[in-house]
Amino acid sequence: MDTVDCIVAGAGVIGLAVARELSRLGMETIVVEAADAIGTETSSRNSEVIHAGIYYPRGSLKAALCVAGRDKLYAYADERNIPHKRCGKLIVATLPEQVPTLKGIIEKAKACGVDDLIMLSADEAQAMEPSLKCVAAVLSPSTGIVDSHALMLSLLGEAEEQGAYLSLNTEIISGRIEDDRFVLHTHDRSTGSDYEIASRHFVNAAGLGASALAGRLERLDQQFVPKLRLARGNYFSVTGRPAFSRLIYPVPEPGGLGVHLTLDLNGGMRFGPDVEWIEEKDYTVDPRRADHFYGEIRKYWPDLAYGGLSPTYSGIRPKLSGPGEPAADFVVQGPETHGVDNLVNLFGIESPGLTSSLAIAELVARRLRQTYV
Repeated sequence: MDTVDCIVAGAGVIGLAVARELSRLGMETIVVEAADAIGTETSSRNSEVIHAGIYYPRGSLKAALCVAGRDKLYAYADERNIPHKRCGKLIVATLPEQVPTLKGIIEKAKACGVDDLIMLSADEAQAMEPSLKCVAAVLSPSTGIVDSHALMLSLLGEAEEQGAYLSLNTEIISGRIEDDRFVLHTHDRSTGSDYEIASRHFVNAAGLGASALAGRLERLDQQFVPKLRLARGNYFSVTGRPAFSRLIYPVPEPGGLGVHLTLDLNGGMRFGPDVEWIEEKDYTVDPRRADHFYGEIRKYWPDLAYGGLSPTYSGIRPKLSGPGEPAADFVVQGPETHGVDNLVNLFGIESPGLTSSLAIAELVARRLRQTYV
């Protein structure tokens, strides 16, 4: 059995970014993906927003990696001609008692290195977006949108140019450590056959499956495997001429950023995600949830016509915190924590994971570079 330098589990945007980074360093890398295509879960079922780095606690990985990743992602998209737009967004207060929250968002963002936010009066915000109703707003000019599929294809293409290999329909059944290498027992979903592959390093970037996969690795103490919580976010769209040219966000709510308006690169409007806690993976969108959407959206867009919302898709956040709990940080877990050499586990990579992907990849590479010769 041949042994490669590294196996990356998961071909979402994080796994592909890691594979690109490692292959650029000269590491022979295989990306193993259980699905029949790249980026079929969290990476493609989101708002495709390039976040500015506004909401996260100072000193957290989310704050540091979002700010660094934002700049890297804009530069990468420019360099590789990936469709994107720095459209900006407005965070809006629809009640006077929410204005102090906006001021607090500005101060928190400054502490994390985001210093371009601008406080706006209702008149100033409505001059930018005539359809908007608010009492005040914060402008974030660094927020944007990106074609996540084009981004993932570019990352994969670069990795493959450097010698990386993608194995689809490949489920990791178990893993063991043998002679200073990881031996993974895998199942080929397309043929039904089982086989083993080996590597000197292993990166668990399996997203929604990361905790379950870590639980199947021998010698990894289960105290270091966090329980995964599933929060489904539902999206609804509106047809017709766009009423806004920027993203519109309400003040944040527990578990998420509220029912916000995002735009696709053609100007189409979509709303979401909401927060719906679930027990198992299920991407069904209940059309009845639109009743809640109408009430939330009309707080800042009163002209939304009844019957105008159509269910489009949903995504599931791989959360490490449950209902009513403080939002958990990203977990980039290496040997210094779990004691297994050459293993990096990535847990809870939810929003702003897409924005942070290139910065997360560099962090993983630094962890592995310490042992890679």
